[in-house]
Amino acid sequence: MKAPTETERVLEEDIKISWYRTPVDRDLMKRLMTRDDGKALRHALLHLALFCVTGTLTYLAFLHVNAANWFWSVPVVLFCLFWHGTFAQFMGGVAVHELCHKTPFKRQSLNDFFLSVFSFLSWFDPVAYRLSHVKHHQVTVHHGLDGEVILPQKLDWSPWEEGDVILPQRLDGKFLQFVLWQFLPFPNPVACWQRTVLWAKYAMGNLKGVGMFAGGEWWLNRILPEDKPEARARHRNWARIVLLGHLALAILFIATGHWFLVVIVSCCGTYAGWLSGLCGLPQHIGMGPDVPDFRRCCRTYTCHWFPAFLYWNMQYHVEHHMYPAIPFYNLPALRQAIEHDLPRAPHGLLATWREIFPILKKQNEDPNFFFTPEIPSRG
Repeated sequence: MKAPTETERVLEEDIKISWYRTPVDRDLMKRLMTRDDGKALRHALLHLALFCVTGTLTYLAFLHVNAANWFWSVPVVLFCLFWHGTFAQFMGGVAVHELCHKTPFKRQSLNDFFLSVFSFLSWFDPVAYRLSHVKHHQVTVHHGLDGEVILPQKLDWSPWEEGDVILPQRLDGKFLQFVLWQFLPFPNPVACWQRTVLWAKYAMGNLKGVGMFAGGEWWLNRILPEDKPEARARHRNWARIVLLGHLALAILFIATGHWFLVVIVSCCGTYAGWLSGLCGLPQHIGMGPDVPDFRRCCRTYTCHWFPAFLYWNMQYHVEHHMYPAIPFYNLPALRQAIEHDLPRAPHGLLATWREIFPILKKQNEDPNFFFTPEIPSRG
């Protein structure tokens, strides 16, 4: 039997990192950690309603396309499809992320129900993701320990080469592919195929493939090792539910003459990822690894209410990592309570990326460069 690597030994030891966290008054923390089924239900239903509304508008536009009006009706369909795909991108790694934390709902039956709904619609893997994400919070961007996010995190817009990757990883990727599949208003057929093949592997218990994590196949096998057959069984069974469920929907849609619903329902997560990327990549990109301070390895920014709604308040990422048990709808209040001890937060996606691009440029010139935010003095 091959000897374990140093990284494997470190993971097996389950190292605990002593993270710095801004002190919070006990009574305030108790209020902030209170879960509210009403707030969570309203947010989840509105998010699903947005998916249904944009999907319905897209299908109605498609039904009105004919030989006499195609020159204006097809652009309308593509316009609707573009925004449907843009908003649908937030269902997987964003909505499911919060539901995997099990903090939005007080009643876990509701949490589990919406976790299944959002995961199914977005072809998301909540079984492996939850196992990975617990480790990600414990050892955030520490080399050899965190296989979910690995720094330096660069940009690679090559979707069909990376399978079902959520976040791009290299800046030297094909920029034309980024333009085509992050902004053009129709699904990527190659990505749809690769996603189906990957999930077919998972349904057979095969964990080979890139998957959704920066650590790829290595990380997936670390969080779902062979000596955890129950976890592997849950992972395999969920993959079968997703595959068979979407296959059943496709057969139903085609048999009833509504084949375009396959594009709207089952292919919506393979294109138009521009806005979810702009919102999600700032979390750790350019920040410093191997530091026990979330203020130095995570980034918070503020933004308009609508992207904050789509993003389930994950723009408050330093705060989320400091206190992951606090529901997403209470993160603005947490920010207000501990802002005195946090780095300045840029406001808006434009301002945020204006700060990030120079950092990426420096990292391309010097791979050892990482951004160090200005931390408030403790007096």
